[in-house]
Amino acid sequence: MISSSDRIIAIELIEQAHVSGARYFVACKEIGISVRTLERWKNKGDNVSDCRIGSIHPTPPNALSEQERQAVLEVCHKEEFSSLPPAQIVPILADRGIYLASESTFYRILAANGENKHRSRSKPPQKREVTKHEVSGPNQVWVTDISWLRGPVKGLFYYLYFVMDLYSRKIVGFEVYETESSKHLADVVQKATLRERTTTPQILHSDNGSPMKGSDLLELCYSLGIVNTYSRPRVSNDNAHIEAIFKTVKYCPTYPYGGFKNLDTARKWTYEFVDGYNTYHRHSALNYVTPGEKHDGKDLAILQQRHELYCKTQLANPNRWINAKTRNWTPTEITIMNAGRKDQKVA
Repeated sequence: MISSSDRIIAIELIEQAHVSGARYFVACKEIGISVRTLERWKNKGDNVSDCRIGSIHPTPPNALSEQERQAVLEVCHKEEFSSLPPAQIVPILADRGIYLASESTFYRILAANGENKHRSRSKPPQKREVTKHEVSGPNQVWVTDISWLRGPVKGLFYYLYFVMDLYSRKIVGFEVYETESSKHLADVVQKATLRERTTTPQILHSDNGSPMKGSDLLELCYSLGIVNTYSRPRVSNDNAHIEAIFKTVKYCPTYPYGGFKNLDTARKWTYEFVDGYNTYHRHSALNYVTPGEKHDGKDLAILQQRHELYCKTQLANPNRWINAKTRNWTPTEITIMNAGRKDQKVA
């Protein structure tokens, strides 16, 4: 951006070059501007500062006077208009044969005086913070959600309930039902706590679905001392860990894309999937140990054994390790939900 003083100097230099016989487009090219820019600068006279901050902006001839602006504010301050927006005030005044300003001018005047705010008794929309969970061990935070499984005919679905440990990614609770309800989800959570035979989780995180906010689940969590946290409304990626496991389910090679024949078939397939996922699936986020090994604390010994093997192999064949570094087999110590998201609410 060229300052106002530099613009004036540039105009003088170009004019001197032109008087000496140079053409305008050649002189402008040397300065680094176009002829059109030069003409625009010259048309502005001494005020060549454009519309930048600090420029002097003359008052438009059609602007409202101070008395007219005050009249608009006085009307908006009346009791009958105190809870109405300009979109309602202007038509009412027009029905009474009164015209003070346009609707957009009403808004501008209110905004200039810091009064263009929520005016009714209803609660204004609020921006919710991103819920962030940071865990360093199993059974601290569980995440849950419900997904659809295709049935034998189009339009018929079964409901897959999952409860997963955030730290280890282990599926600690699951079931398939024909309906979606808070009671079913409460049963899945209660069975998960009994299956773990340890302390109950501190937090249960979910989205804002009605089963997650139903009385059955809330009463169970209250009795067990579990705190419920939720994703932001209409935000699909605040519970990404549980959504990722549902994608793993739907892209499993054995998943019947034509639909399950009946409820028992769906339950049997889900049981086999969960067993294979917890026991045999090496999770990339866990440095390729299974969720079950991570949940039971066996990952430390497994990853240490891998590290020792690589170090031993490196000593035996040092020429094959160009950068002198072996693969990183460091265990994952902390798992963070919504890591790197702005305006996070830590729980």
